[in-house]
This record gives sequence, C-alpha cells and structure tokens, in this order.
Amino acid sequence: MHRTAAALAVALVLAGPARAAEVAKVQVPDQATVAGRALVLNGAGLRSRAIFKVYVASLYVTARTSDPQAVLASVPRRVQLDLLRNLSAAQLVDALEDGLKANNSAAELDAVKPQVEELARIMRGFGEVREGSVVTLDYADAVTSIGLGGAARGTIPGEAFNRALLRVWLGDHPVQGDLKKAMLGG
Repeated sequence: MHRTAAALAVALVLAGPARAAEVAKVQVPDQATVAGRALVLNGAGLRSRAIFKVYVASLYVTARTSDPQAVLASVPRRVQLDLLRNLSAAQLVDALEDGLKANNSAAELDAVKPQVEELARIMRGFGEVREGSVVTLDYADAVTSIGLGGAARGTIPGEAFNRALLRVWLGDHPVQGDLKKAMLGG
C-alpha cells in the first residue's frame, strides 16, 4: 500500500506544471501573455551563424502545434529573441530583411513594403542591442507589437506583414532548419 501511495505521489509531482525550457543556458518561460491571453511555449531553439551563437528564438501560441499553418492561424502569438551576443541595429535589420526575401515572393514583399520599412526604422532605433537583451514580436488584433527589454518600441498593422515576418523562422527557407524544427516543438 505504501508503494502505491509513493508511486502516486511521484506521478503527481511529475505531472505538475510544465517547467521552463533551457536552451543555450537561457531559461525560456513555459508561458507568455499577449493581449491579456496566456500563451504556451510551442518550442525554442538556438540561432547560430558560423561558430557564433546569436539568439534563442521562442514561439508562443494558444495551443501547441507542429504545423506552421496552424501557427499562422494561432492568434495571439509571440516570437521572442533572447540575444546571446551584441548586435548592431544594422545586423538585426539586414538579417530580418534577408529572411523576409528568402521566404516571401516579390509580390508579397511589395504588399508589405511600408511595414517592412517601419520595422527597419523601429529596429534602427534600438541602436546596439546587448547580449542578454530580449526582443519580442507579439501579434494580436492584426497588429505586430515590437518590444525590447520589456518596453514597447512600436507597432505595425497588418496580418499580411506578420505572416511574412513569421515566415523568417517558419517558412520554406527559414533562417535555420533546425531552429524551425525546434520552434515547432521538434
């Protein structure tokens, strides 16, 4: 009888709330709140370039999924970037613009050109982003809200823009294949 009770106690402890993930020594919270809604961590992974660790990207959605199309349908949602090195604003902007070009047609990019220019303006306003900084890209009510270190830095309207932006990580030609897989819970 005591063994059954002990086994039940261990099972209850193990079935408790999900613990935060750890990626590249970054503690990734298992939940985030966007537009007053609790979101769950869908997945997180390491973005590296050559030999450098650049950032940990985390994806938060309303319900876990491994399907990129389901992520696009999940509103609200968040992409969080925990920086692992210092980056200039130009490096951030160039990397995002490269990712946008790789995952969106010319027509899709033309349709969101003013929003992409606004994102570049907001990110240039960051100046140099220091190691340990956290960039958030929240999407709710057809608006992308950009944050840095918990402070709002700007908003950009448009569902098409946010879809184009999300494809940087989850598109057919993501910035890094294993990062896409990790963000999709794999």
